[in-house]
Amino acid sequence: MTLLAHDRYCDEIAHQVGLLRDVLTSGVDLSVTVPTCPEWSLERLVRHTGGALRWVELMVRTRAQEELPEGQVPLGEGPEDAGALDSWLAETGEMLVAALREAGPDAKVWSWAGIPTSGFWARRMAHELTVHRADATLAAGQPYEVAPEIAADAIDEWLQIVEFAQRTMPDDESRELRGSGRSIHLHATDGTPRLNAEWVIELTEDVIVWRRGHEKATVALRGPLTAVLLAFYRRLPLDSPELEVLGERELLEFWLQRATFG
Repeated sequence: MTLLAHDRYCDEIAHQVGLLRDVLTSGVDLSVTVPTCPEWSLERLVRHTGGALRWVELMVRTRAQEELPEGQVPLGEGPEDAGALDSWLAETGEMLVAALREAGPDAKVWSWAGIPTSGFWARRMAHELTVHRADATLAAGQPYEVAPEIAADAIDEWLQIVEFAQRTMPDDESRELRGSGRSIHLHATDGTPRLNAEWVIELTEDVIVWRRGHEKATVALRGPLTAVLLAFYRRLPLDSPELEVLGERELLEFWLQRATFG
């Protein structure tokens, strides 16, 4: 597993913000419920996503060495007028990308995942946007696509975060995933040899172990890479027609219930 270049993550943040703005300005009712986050309306989803970007921008720009309260973020909840959300989101994206590019990947910045760098935040926000834009398109009834290398890296990142949670958060639900002799295989049927969009996840007694590759497992999830990404992030039901589950479906369902990040 190799991280993408810092500039690639910055480019993707700008791209995803633009695509989210397209949803926002498409004429969709902002009060519509987001089916994958049913406690949120589309407007609330946009405010949450933009607020997260502004929070990270402030931390990166100030090189924060501890977590900053969200209340310190200027316009962190967005404008009162929902009609101004698009311009707020556009400005937010520009601010964050500028701060990340100026910092480069190695600037020291607090993070919650044991990687205290601006590079961590570039990657995290690229995938935060990737997944929440999926939420927005589902709410708006619009199609969703994502670049293959971004989709594959989003799966890598989630697996790393689950692994980190098991090592450092003894009360996290992911601890229940431990157990010998079980494994999960993710197989993107439209992947290329260069992308190597297959994953093997072993549930050991101590912690999960994962790697890219094609191996027999207790259960396999197969389908186009975008569909595998969305299913793994619990944005697409396992019984969707583009997906195929082979083997012990209950194990995959158990994973999705316990590996709750995202």
